[in-house]
Amino acid sequence: MRLLSGPSTRCFRRQLAASFFRAPAQLATRRGYADRVNYNKEIHFDETTGDHAKYDLVTANDLESRETPPQRVKMLVRDFIEDSLYNPQYGYFPQQATIFTAAEKHLQFSSMKDSVEFQNEVAKLYSLYDVNGGEGVGKQLWHTPTELFKPWYGRAIAQCLVSEYLLKYFPYEDFIIYEIGAGNGTLASDILDYLRDEHPEVYDRTQYNIIEISGNLAKLQQEKLGAAHPCVKVTHKSIFHWDTREPAPCFFVAMEVIDNFAHDVVRYDLRTLEPYQGLVAIDEHGDFSTFYSRITDPLIASFLSLRRQLAHPPPVSRLLQMSPMLRRAYAAMPLAPNLSAPEYIPTRLLSLLQTLREHFPRHRLLLTDFSSLPDTIPGTNAPVVQTRYQNTMVPCSTLLVKQGYFDIFFPTNFQLLRDMYEHVLSQPFSSMGDPARASPMDMSSAPAIGANFFTSRHPSNRRRPLEGVVSASGLPVGEHKSSVYSHAEFLETYADLSRTTLRNGENPMIDFYKNVKFLF
Repeated sequence: MRLLSGPSTRCFRRQLAASFFRAPAQLATRRGYADRVNYNKEIHFDETTGDHAKYDLVTANDLESRETPPQRVKMLVRDFIEDSLYNPQYGYFPQQATIFTAAEKHLQFSSMKDSVEFQNEVAKLYSLYDVNGGEGVGKQLWHTPTELFKPWYGRAIAQCLVSEYLLKYFPYEDFIIYEIGAGNGTLASDILDYLRDEHPEVYDRTQYNIIEISGNLAKLQQEKLGAAHPCVKVTHKSIFHWDTREPAPCFFVAMEVIDNFAHDVVRYDLRTLEPYQGLVAIDEHGDFSTFYSRITDPLIASFLSLRRQLAHPPPVSRLLQMSPMLRRAYAAMPLAPNLSAPEYIPTRLLSLLQTLREHFPRHRLLLTDFSSLPDTIPGTNAPVVQTRYQNTMVPCSTLLVKQGYFDIFFPTNFQLLRDMYEHVLSQPFSSMGDPARASPMDMSSAPAIGANFFTSRHPSNRRRPLEGVVSASGLPVGEHKSSVYSHAEFLETYADLSRTTLRNGENPMIDFYKNVKFLF
């Protein structure tokens, strides 16, 4: 989770733009362009005209080997975000981000009087990261509940996973865990320490796999975990480039990761409701502009198609959606915008779900992240764009900021995520081979009696039996469909809350993350 800025930081915005970052200041020169897009009587999306017509269309993958940000190129918004955050040479995470680590010794919650004292202790620890004396732009610092509440938060995650494993798979299957974006490796360490101490029979059968996009973090994770826990394997790779199939039952963990997944921008023609994809153009001076074209990207098209199937409407007034006559009347009004407000759609999140379906067919997903955020830029499902300036987190009002110096993170619509996830899992497998290997616990293909022997009704809260495991009676049953939990609901189920309770009865592990949810 990120440390979000408060009202007192907003006074820094003009100073930030004027003193260091070129792009936000120059964005004002592009307002005329934005007005032309919004208020022209006719929308012209001719990519053969304008300066950007001569630019190369690139992706974030094309830019991975560059040492400096590109010029005279254009790209989809998701590629601009991925390049800004993850480029190995100048991206935010490889070059700027620092994960806050509370202390080698755990915080003693029972000795703290109340949440004020707790926050003061955290503030003291944050002050140790003042690496540039409070001047200018320093290392970008962010924290997670894993670090603040170690080892108790990690032990709650471990309790959740091991409970499910013992119920369904032990002793017939190994305990296989995959984690993406493992940070400093603290969560993995806390989970494995818990298993070693509390469930040694499970620990002996544990395989812990980390998939890490950052080379620096992958090295740190291996150094931290390799000697203490030989069952750990760290793979330096993006989950979006994953090409290895895991046929066994496994658990897939994504903690505070998907908020940094790149999104695309879509706007709708308010006369026809036709969607248009957003692109970012970068000129020879490094200045940014946006333009829109008809949908040609397959991933954007897939997301929009999936959303229609799930009956999640676009963020356009229902009256305008229902009445072409009203849309024509609205478009004829003076200064009426031709396009809807920008909508940020989670296309990379859809890529993750498709990867899970294809390469981890028998996984169980545990995911947590922000469900809402303050200080977002304008738009539907818009991100927070912020940087640390003079030891203060400063939110910005635009996505078009200098690559590598700003964190860009999004809220997640967990109801849409759950619907997308279950729909993707319900689709037939590709022709990549058998969906899963034979398992001692898998009786779904038994010829004697099938899932529908006693009834033809399949429970609505379960998936089809193909990916299921047998019940105690020996009948194949489908996995429970995933559910969405508040942060408090999840931790009240799995955490030992006495370990993080303060002397006055407050519990910051519960109270400080009300805008966070779990999918499990």
